[in-house]
Amino acid sequence: MKAKNIKSKDKHILNLADIVGGASSILYQKEDLLAYDCDGFTIHRHLPKAVVFPKDTQEVADVVKYCAENDLPFLARGAGTGLSGGAIPLNGEIIISMVRMKKLISVDLENRRAVVEPGFVNLKLTNSISDKGYYYAPDPSSQYCCTIGGNVAENAGGAHCLKYGVTTNHILGLEVVMPNGEIIEIGKDGIPDAPGYDLLGLITGSEGTLGIVTKITVRILKNPEGKQTVLAYFDNVEDGSQAVSDIISAGIVPAALEMMDKTAIEGVEAAAFPVGHPKDIEAVLLIEVDGIAAGIDEQIEQILEVCRMRNVREVRAARNEEERARWWANRKTGFGAMGAISPDYLVQDGVIPRSKLPEVLRRINQISEESGLRIANIFHAGDGNLHPLVLFDARIPGESERALEAGSLCLKVCADVGGTITGEHGVGIEKREEMRFVFTEDEIAAQTEIREVFNPRNLLNAGKLFPSPSRCVEIKKEMKAQAIS
Repeated sequence: MKAKNIKSKDKHILNLADIVGGASSILYQKEDLLAYDCDGFTIHRHLPKAVVFPKDTQEVADVVKYCAENDLPFLARGAGTGLSGGAIPLNGEIIISMVRMKKLISVDLENRRAVVEPGFVNLKLTNSISDKGYYYAPDPSSQYCCTIGGNVAENAGGAHCLKYGVTTNHILGLEVVMPNGEIIEIGKDGIPDAPGYDLLGLITGSEGTLGIVTKITVRILKNPEGKQTVLAYFDNVEDGSQAVSDIISAGIVPAALEMMDKTAIEGVEAAAFPVGHPKDIEAVLLIEVDGIAAGIDEQIEQILEVCRMRNVREVRAARNEEERARWWANRKTGFGAMGAISPDYLVQDGVIPRSKLPEVLRRINQISEESGLRIANIFHAGDGNLHPLVLFDARIPGESERALEAGSLCLKVCADVGGTITGEHGVGIEKREEMRFVFTEDEIAAQTEIREVFNPRNLLNAGKLFPSPSRCVEIKKEMKAQAIS
């Protein structure tokens, strides 16, 4: 038997090892499982029963089928960079790690598409095709290590989603292993616009609760002719926020429009990629435009003028590609940089109308003062996607709970002004109860009924995305079941 080197008497461990090729493709001892007890949401930690490493779609399907036949809960995991706990094993799951499935299967430049396995790293796709004049647009801050399979699960965004959209706008086809082990194709041959329901849109962003993606056809784009980046410093956040709205109102659609407040600036300047932001500045905007080269300079001049009209302290365009790359490295490491000024931090992810930005930031500052915890703010300001980072010290009793409460209050503010509780990080376990900020009980029940069509026994990634049902919803389900019977 392939499992002859397994030091376990658990029949499931032995059988799963046989499926994935033996002892080298499974972890089951506690010391090996510790690295899988959480993802980027580190406040909650739970050990899986085992971690298996299938090499292809068929092995994934065989593992899933085995788990389904033996009532073993299971979930898929990519690089573990998710920020809402979507890959945390709450029920002693079998984790199906996709890291061995990391091939770039094909590139079709004529039709501008590529096919990848789920473990293929996001930035590696752009690096693989950039010499041919193409790139992959979705660019989460963790793009140097996050996987495209995980991006599909969370419908990940990034700094450039203002102009180019989030992951779902770039998915043309998926191969999916269903919770019973069946393999299906959606958007066959990279043609996503077939008649019928939008199953690509349903699977993308479903946080691994409907199926396990094993192959992805993505849209790739031609490199823009021109690209330029502007850096602007403001002495108050309100002026910076108004400049954001004014740029969009002027008819300019930047590829990216990012903002950081004073606390966030302190973090990035203390971390690995400082660029010399003034220590007393209240807000920095990073604005990038791209497109036909002939129009870039005119857009840059418009942006500079808008910023000057909003009391900008200093505004300038990058002098060269090296300076532009340094500015973006500084911004892209913003989340991790908080570790330079705080032992722990909690990343939130709310969305608001752009016009509400000053109001929401004032309320977030009040939450910070009331909780006694610092909150840094990094946002995709152009599309109103906020990332309040609650700074805390988990070693201090009660501080983790205060951080979670402060984060929840930030999301409540977003919902109250007409926004929502996540733009790109997903719900996972972190925001389950906050789903009630934006959905009624009946709306939540309708969504869980969709999940039950795909995942009727709820063995796949249970306990994620939706809150515990209220008693009235349970009564309605019982009445419906009785009526059917």
